[in-house]
Amino acid sequence: MIPTSVAAGFEALYGAVPDGVWAAPGRVNLIGEYTDFNDGFVLPLALPHTAVAAVSRRDDGILRLHSADIDGGIVQLHVEELEPLSGGGWAAYPAGVVWALREAGHPVTGADVHLASTVPTGAGLSSSAALEVVTALALNDLFGLGLSRPELARLAQRAENAFVGVPCGVMDQMASACAEAGHALHLDTRDLSYRQVPFDLAAEGLRLLVVDTRVKHALGDGAYAERRAGCEAGARALGVQALRDVSAVHLPDSLALLSDETVLRYVRHVVTDNARVERVIALLDAGDPRAVGPVLNEGHASLRDDLRVSCPELDLVVEAANAAGALGARMTGGGFGGSAVVLVETDRAEAVAAAVGKAFAEVGYAAPGIFPAVPAEGARRL
Repeated sequence: MIPTSVAAGFEALYGAVPDGVWAAPGRVNLIGEYTDFNDGFVLPLALPHTAVAAVSRRDDGILRLHSADIDGGIVQLHVEELEPLSGGGWAAYPAGVVWALREAGHPVTGADVHLASTVPTGAGLSSSAALEVVTALALNDLFGLGLSRPELARLAQRAENAFVGVPCGVMDQMASACAEAGHALHLDTRDLSYRQVPFDLAAEGLRLLVVDTRVKHALGDGAYAERRAGCEAGARALGVQALRDVSAVHLPDSLALLSDETVLRYVRHVVTDNARVERVIALLDAGDPRAVGPVLNEGHASLRDDLRVSCPELDLVVEAANAAGALGARMTGGGFGGSAVVLVETDRAEAVAAAVGKAFAEVGYAAPGIFPAVPAEGARRL
């Protein structure tokens, strides 16, 4: 959705020109899954797909929210009456940001908001984080709060955790808030330190494809929280602050201390995926992106077998892509549907995409959505 049309939509709704227009992207994660709530490492990149918000400040305590993507009228709320876990569908994400800002002591006194997004929903590409971050950035500007990008990301995460009720880590919000075009974001989720890693696959004759399976299995409901609880149980059993503190070198010794087979699997995934992030960073720094492919395959096997968050559609993407000559592939995001990433030589990209589509058709799945992941700019005022 182009900014001018969002601004025009705002004016048609609210009868005035907005104070400004902002955008925040969705993201895809190259490697490092379910590591962010374990104080671990991740390597996401922002997508060109964005949530765009036209916003005006209000000083009367009223919050009005509207989405061009959802049937329905304006949602009107009072900022002093916002309560966590009170429902509200899509509007809970921007409303949660207002609540989180006010809870942190920031004087947000209301706003008119009109949103439109091109981030696919339910695809594991962080459409919710884009809504949160674009709202946070707009309010930060309009109310002169002076918050840094990591601070905005933390508040957006708090909105999703405490207000919406989703126990996500901070990767999605940090990627949306802090990513740079042409780079992947090497993020340490413990202290939010990060490095922009050059990621120009086109210059290397490579392409990263996102394959949206267009499915979301109900099995995923509550499964994320269960895995987070299992990881926290593993950290307690091993006497560490978080699984980030478990050494990959000494992982066998650590696993020998765990009696719960499910917790053991979760711990093994998180520790090995943290190590995979470090391996991918080293390969990119060394100018050897093709060698990332096998690491993606290892990551998928771990997500499938140890964390058990894959599904038949995601497994089929990985199998069909690799059989057609991809360098590697894995599911990305929370799993149970959503998307996978495929690393492929540019001259094989169309053939690999066609092979995945054919494999889906042969077993009766709906056609997947396939597009190249081009590292895009993070949140900004337009």
